[in-house]
Amino acid sequence: MENKPWLAQYPAGVPANIDTSKYELLMDFVLECFEKYKKLPAYENFGKSITYKQLNKYSDQFAGYLVSRGLEPGDKIALMMPNLLQYPIALFGALKAGLIVVNTNPLYTPREMEHQFKDSEVKAIVIAENFAANLEKIIDRLEISVIITTSIGEMLGSVKGGIINFALKNIKRVVPKYNLKNTVNFKTALNIGKSFDIPKLDSSAEDVILHQYTGGTTGVSKGAMLTNKNMIANMLQMRNWLHPFLEEKKEIALSPLPMYHIFAFSVNALALMSFGAKTVLVTNPRDLSSIVKEFGRNKITLMTGINTLFNALNNNEDFQKIDFSQLKAAVGGGMAVQKPVAERWEEITGVRLCEGYGMTEASPVVTTNPLNESARIGSIGLPIPSTDVRLVDDSGQVVAQGEVGELQVRGPQVMRGYYKQPEETAKTIVDGWLNTGDLGTMMEDGYFKIVDRKKDMILVSGFNVYPNEIEDVLASHPKISEVAAVGADDAKSGEVVRVCIVKKEKSLTEKEVIDFCRENMTGYKVPKIVDFMKELPKSNVGKILRRELRNQNS
Repeated sequence: MENKPWLAQYPAGVPANIDTSKYELLMDFVLECFEKYKKLPAYENFGKSITYKQLNKYSDQFAGYLVSRGLEPGDKIALMMPNLLQYPIALFGALKAGLIVVNTNPLYTPREMEHQFKDSEVKAIVIAENFAANLEKIIDRLEISVIITTSIGEMLGSVKGGIINFALKNIKRVVPKYNLKNTVNFKTALNIGKSFDIPKLDSSAEDVILHQYTGGTTGVSKGAMLTNKNMIANMLQMRNWLHPFLEEKKEIALSPLPMYHIFAFSVNALALMSFGAKTVLVTNPRDLSSIVKEFGRNKITLMTGINTLFNALNNNEDFQKIDFSQLKAAVGGGMAVQKPVAERWEEITGVRLCEGYGMTEASPVVTTNPLNESARIGSIGLPIPSTDVRLVDDSGQVVAQGEVGELQVRGPQVMRGYYKQPEETAKTIVDGWLNTGDLGTMMEDGYFKIVDRKKDMILVSGFNVYPNEIEDVLASHPKISEVAAVGADDAKSGEVVRVCIVKKEKSLTEKEVIDFCRENMTGYKVPKIVDFMKELPKSNVGKILRRELRNQNS
């Protein structure tokens, strides 16, 4: 492995290494893009676009508002919304003010929100009003002093935005009533922020700018601390990898994946910005008609997504009728791309579906396929520039080529560690190598392939689900004696959650279990299979053997 055989396979024009000293701060790069591409559209949502110049102005105003509220560099701000124009404005405004961004899934339940906000010590939040009722339930137990609410249509103009907001509130009824004190709406915050200057930041490349929550390779959700250097490195790594295939000022990228997910955050929000691309934000990717509409509205040249989305589009009749002559590439991440899905995608679009691999702790991209005919279906591709990958056995020894081992990563994109979790950090990063918990193999030409997950993580439509969390929730149910959570194969989502339960009371039903989970967990974590058992398989020391449950027929 030491001879790095993948270097011979790099696309022409891709250097083996990057220079992370080019930018001290991520905002240095962002400001360069704002100026270089100021006349070009940066983001579009529901047909409304803003230019790089406007994004710069709005983010200045948002930063000014945060300063006006007494927030200081190093304070944490949660961003909790789907893909909206408000997201990049709030993101770059927060970074300009020196705040640490805490990306939060808006589908989180109050329990999940409370854990993340307390753990990260969040002081401010931008939250879509659709989810504000959940914040109301826990706000008295939090240290959040600045609450900025926003509506889906707030930045879309008075007519279009008004129509969308009316429909969501009064027809679809997806905005529950809430009563949060001392809130301000997003536009008001921008207006107030006009009157305040942004102090010059005294920051360095090693400063943390992002808390991205993940289960990691073990345990409950933890905040991966990502620095300026981490995010700059992964942006440059992706830019150099994409450079032979993309053109500056000409790309239109479709982003159905939410920006709060690290894959879209790093690739769509940062790497593609370096090309002056226009990113089209899809607010609700489950509504396939909205994706089809964006292909009609824009000449999409690049799309990112996960296997389940590509599969759904493959089976959509309206999608099959689209003119894909402008499409250059499609990149799949978040979960394994299935061979039949990739083959059908290429048959429909004429473009190869290229799979990559990453994890939150690596900012996230580690390997990816070239965006051409060299892409290998079933492979996660080659390590990106300045990234070392090796496979080791349980004793830490590098395995021979072709053998299976745990994939380890070393590179400038690897996180500083988990926030307030030194022991977990020490388990995950050993001698500079990031233990991924994934088992893989390297083929003769240097391409890598994931064989299986070493840990018990369940991957549902690209989202990590950790058995410990499911079990902790269900263990609190008064009618449950013992519980174990495992993954079960599913054609649509890759895996679903299966729970195996020993009843404490005979009256417990499957419906009670699922309803209880829905109250305490976001949708993709809710079990789809409930098995009641007399006893759970255990080791001689009493540890529940999940692997035996996985091997049983459900």
